[in-house]
Amino acid sequence: MFRQSFFSQEIPPACQYCRFGFPTRDKNQYLCEKRGPVPPHGSCRRFLYCPLKRIPTRAPKLPSYTKEDFEL
Repeated sequence: MFRQSFFSQEIPPACQYCRFGFPTRDKNQYLCEKRGPVPPHGSCRRFLYCPLKRIPTRAPKLPSYTKEDFEL
């Protein structure tokens, strides 16, 4: 049987959602267990995706409709 993947394989690697990266107080640096301080969008060959660290983008706000929009 085929194993279903819940996440896309086309996720660009970034330290901010890597298993080994942890944010610092600075918010402009991440502390990597493998490489030390790194930028949030940096990556290395040991990148391992952690879905719980990824912050999803907000959905766009829906437009408001009036009753007149649905009349013929």
